[in-house]
Amino acid sequence: MVLDRTFFHLFFMTLFFSALFYPAHQALGSHGVSLDGSLKYAENFSHFDYTSPKAEKGGTLILHDIGSFDKMNPFTLKGSPPYGLEALIFEPLAVAALDEPFSQYGLLAKDIEVAADKKSVTFTLNPLARFSDGSPVTTADVAYSLDLMKSDKVHPQFNYYYADIAGYDVLGEGKIRFNFKRPNRELHMIATQINILPKKYHEQNGFAEVQEQRELLLPIGSGPYVVASVDIGKSITYKRNMHYWAKDHPTRKGIFNYDTIIVKYYKDPIIALEAFKAGEFDFISINIAKQWARDMDGRKFADGTLVKKTFPHLNNAGIQGFLMNTRRELFQDRKVRQALGLALDFSWINKSLFHDQYTRNNSFFSNSYLAAKGVPTGLELEYLEPYRQLLPQEVFTTPLGAPVTGDQQALRANLLQAKTLLNEAGWHVKDGVLTNAQGRPFVFDIMLVSPAFERVMASYVKNLKKLGIQASYRTLDQTLYVERLKTFDFDMIVAVYGQSQSPGNEQRNYWQSSSADKIGSQNYAGIRSPAVDGLVDRIIYAGTKNELVAACSALDRVLWYGYYLIPNWYLPMYRLSYRDKFLAPSVLPLYYDPFQLLMTWWLKK
Repeated sequence: MVLDRTFFHLFFMTLFFSALFYPAHQALGSHGVSLDGSLKYAENFSHFDYTSPKAEKGGTLILHDIGSFDKMNPFTLKGSPPYGLEALIFEPLAVAALDEPFSQYGLLAKDIEVAADKKSVTFTLNPLARFSDGSPVTTADVAYSLDLMKSDKVHPQFNYYYADIAGYDVLGEGKIRFNFKRPNRELHMIATQINILPKKYHEQNGFAEVQEQRELLLPIGSGPYVVASVDIGKSITYKRNMHYWAKDHPTRKGIFNYDTIIVKYYKDPIIALEAFKAGEFDFISINIAKQWARDMDGRKFADGTLVKKTFPHLNNAGIQGFLMNTRRELFQDRKVRQALGLALDFSWINKSLFHDQYTRNNSFFSNSYLAAKGVPTGLELEYLEPYRQLLPQEVFTTPLGAPVTGDQQALRANLLQAKTLLNEAGWHVKDGVLTNAQGRPFVFDIMLVSPAFERVMASYVKNLKKLGIQASYRTLDQTLYVERLKTFDFDMIVAVYGQSQSPGNEQRNYWQSSSADKIGSQNYAGIRSPAVDGLVDRIIYAGTKNELVAACSALDRVLWYGYYLIPNWYLPMYRLSYRDKFLAPSVLPLYYDPFQLLMTWWLKK
């Protein structure tokens, strides 16, 4: 269960297996919901353990982002919103606790009641809830927001995610019921995650029009901040709403402690790091191994002005990889895709470029209890059997594993295997160039959004050249990159698929045939497979932990041996650096991203 919009390299501990599913007869706590009916925090809790009651409000936090932004509506397809807009301005009915894997605690909703048959959930709104213009949050706003998120006015990831919510019934003032198409183990929690927008405001000013024609129209939400000023594409300033309705709410205590948050934009991560060291902003998450190993030293780090520290987390790693667009004729043959994966020398890259900081992805659910292990048996095999004639035999006979490298001999063996596969697919080297029977050379382009990946691609392209393949790579402006990504206008990209502890509806957007041609979906590979479609449905409608594990593991095998992407690597921690101006709670959350962590900190006086 994740509405994936960001980049994560994460992993999961099996300690929480027992918290996956709830018995049908068990009632859920009215102040929150979970998958098993149990909640860590009692109804009268004062704050989350990873926050501090000692946190003080005040001061200015300066952050950064890469690229630019061109709209002030984070929910539409076209354009790019500024960093932090959705998290700081808008609020859902309930929020997740970052120290337990499967829970949501009421925020805009003060009471949440799940029907005994699991076919609906009823919300009673908090009468104190207000938008930043002072107007109350009503059931009309909730109904409007659900209709909106299921419409074609928003980014398709939303209507995919909320597809199984059939509709709603307004039961009275402050009370609304969401009805489900069919029981789903997590749908009551998915329902709580809808951001609530003011109906009257958008009826007066438009919704999609805010993005397309009136970019400077500032958004209205119920969140802790308002937009104070905007310099389109360059910076945005958020101001803490001094009349924020939930400032004393237990899910907000000790969070969002800065009076002002400024986000500045930089062209690329290299320029941004130099700006950070020069004091232009306060906090940075490092995603480039070379920067962490070599570029973060000097007087300011030595005297403590700048802090460099790793922060562990327990999130699912998912997968990152070089993804091939099977809409392109060049990548429609599975043998070709497999061959391209054999040309990546991960061991050399990790040692020479990454300072041995990374672990190779070995699953679409890397370092998770959901990852396929060994060969399929039991329920997992039962789920795969109906598709046996459609699937490669490796799905049933071969454990998952990335090609082994480590020395030139191993790489040479991989390239020889790749050459054989390409020959079998009708590609042969002629005058040093790989061509097919029609004389077409094997040429493709790798589209990047960060120049930091260019040195990785240089090594990969060099190996491809040994096979006669002419591959090139180039880094695009972020805005152009995003637009081309949305319309699947690329040959190969670096794709990241984050996964939660409980995968669900978002898998449709990632892999199912229905999303293959839907502009803006995350089915970047263009996968169209009856096996994948069926297994995704198995995941979404799994009724027990065993069914979920079996379905995820089966899907893992089918995706892996479809060779849609070339597995990359992950890191089970965050590499963070910041100015020595912060205080922090004594307890770390478990499932979080750097922005969420930073929002629990506060400034020294």
